[in-house]
Amino acid sequence: MSSSIALRQARHLTTTAAAVAAASSPSTITISISKAKSKLKAEHDPDKALEIYSSVSDRYVSPLSSRYAQEFTVKRLAKSHRFSDIENFLESHKNSPKITQEPFLSSIIRSYGVAGMFDHALKIYHQMDDLGTPRSAISFNVLLSACVRSKLYDRVPQLFDEIPVKYGFLPDKVSYGILIRSYCETGSPEMAMEILKVMEEKSVEITTVTFTTILHSFYKKGKSDEAEKVWNEMVNRGCGPDVGAYNVKIMNIQGGDLEGVKALIEEMNDAGLKPDTISYNYLMTCYCKNELMDEAQMVYDDLEKNGCNPNAATFRTLIFYLCKKGRYETGYKVFKESVKVQKIPDFDTLTYLVEGLVKKSKLKDAKGMSRTVKKKFPPNLVKAWTKLEKELGLAKAEAPDNRVQ
Repeated sequence: MSSSIALRQARHLTTTAAAVAAASSPSTITISISKAKSKLKAEHDPDKALEIYSSVSDRYVSPLSSRYAQEFTVKRLAKSHRFSDIENFLESHKNSPKITQEPFLSSIIRSYGVAGMFDHALKIYHQMDDLGTPRSAISFNVLLSACVRSKLYDRVPQLFDEIPVKYGFLPDKVSYGILIRSYCETGSPEMAMEILKVMEEKSVEITTVTFTTILHSFYKKGKSDEAEKVWNEMVNRGCGPDVGAYNVKIMNIQGGDLEGVKALIEEMNDAGLKPDTISYNYLMTCYCKNELMDEAQMVYDDLEKNGCNPNAATFRTLIFYLCKKGRYETGYKVFKESVKVQKIPDFDTLTYLVEGLVKKSKLKDAKGMSRTVKKKFPPNLVKAWTKLEKELGLAKAEAPDNRVQ
């Protein structure tokens, strides 16, 4: 190992250890928990994320709040491939007095799943007896979810068969739902349908979410007739459908059947269901694909009136199709709106937009947009964007008052 690599690793381990140690010191408390969440979401540097986490980690009173911060910190470390640091970070939580609480330990299992480190998740699950932590379907479901997050779908059925028997508890409806999802992820909705029969025999509740998972899988396989059978069975069982199920159905037809999408949204309203942002995104996309941009923009403009807020997909889709139709100035206005609500689109979409602005000689807008993008993107994308700037002749900075707020 070279001295530079060894030094880097030592620094990372020291930073992790210091962050963990600092978490138990009241003197490190400098910001509120809500502020820490916000900062973690925006922070891409893993060492800074560790510092933010450590500043409030001893004040997380709810498992949900702690999980949120812990997972964001793990995500930042995973993105930098610092898996040994993730292990040190999460294993240090075993020293907490809260380790005997199943939700607390489950958050460690979940975080390992976020990092794709399933073997570590399984190891700590098997250590629960030694740690004095009770087991139930709660931690089991988190373990299965970690397996799915790690994309090890084939291992879920084996775990499902072995672990409840070994440790003496019964899977619940959530456990079966995750099992069904694993089969659907491997393209086997037919096997998922067999699990429904098992659930019925064991009097385990079958939820709308479970049906929706199978519905989506059949649609993905192009088996619309089978999907309709699932839909009908769901309705006959009185399991819905809910907004999520309707969205899956809309997604299957939103590519070109505008009237079909509109009819389903109307059907949702008639059933007393409130279409959500995803529903309207599909409608907007359908207008875009049918080159009806004015109508698409009207859907976007009416989102708030319909009780919805645009998400990242809303901005990404609308900007892309506005650019495709040469409406770069309008696309830039939508971009500025995305910045205000912290839902900035992806690199490729914004590349399309900035190239169009340059093409239309809107250099002031292009430069203002470029500065904003570099403030919002993580370091690896900033580097790529800087290269794009040079290629487009935007490297020279403008006055600060042109910056997008």
